[in-house]
Amino acid sequence: MPRRTERPPVFDDDNPEWTAEDFARARPVSEFPELAAAFPRRPGRPKGSTRSDRQQVALRLPRHVIAHFRAGGPGWQTRIVATLEGAVREAEKQG
Repeated sequence: MPRRTERPPVFDDDNPEWTAEDFARARPVSEFPELAAAFPRRPGRPKGSTRSDRQQVALRLPRHVIAHFRAGGPGWQTRIVATLEGAVREAEKQG
């Protein structure tokens, strides 16, 4: 196994290391609405957010089915789930 060598720290006057005073003065970007566009939220479900009643699957659907639901705008995946749940309820009623 190759040995790791310690690299000397790189000092950059344009980006100095933070001091204790810098950390004490720091504020979250949410306090500065004018900067919010520079720090957009990441898409997708937040890490650690899980629903115990859901299971991820890979499912191939016909293009026209996907196009139909996407045409309704955001939330198309949720609408697909609602449609499937409705079909399951109907099947359970019929026996």
